[in-house]
Amino acid sequence: MNIWIAIAATAVGCYAVKLIGLLIPAGVLERPLVRRLAALLPVALLAALTAQQTFADGRTPVLDAKAAGLAAAAVALVLRAPFLLVVAAAVVVTAGVRAMAG
Repeated sequence: MNIWIAIAATAVGCYAVKLIGLLIPAGVLERPLVRRLAALLPVALLAALTAQQTFADGRTPVLDAKAAGLAAAAVALVLRAPFLLVVAAAVVVTAGVRAMAG
């Protein structure tokens, strides 16, 4: 029965978030600060998720092949490589480091 309570609470929460988004006046959404935050928030959340997935293993910090792949992707981005090349560089470097490490 606890699973259904969790499902119902999640559904109500999702509906509430959508409803709050619809109830916010348009004037508030047009403010420069709100526009800037709305543009920067997804980038910040994605960066935090990437860092957590790359440098953490449960509760302990790690430095492994994923970090090398992320570094390769960062170098490719700095060199203004196309997105597919950035992903390919990260994959190749990560696989290479894992192959060398055993």
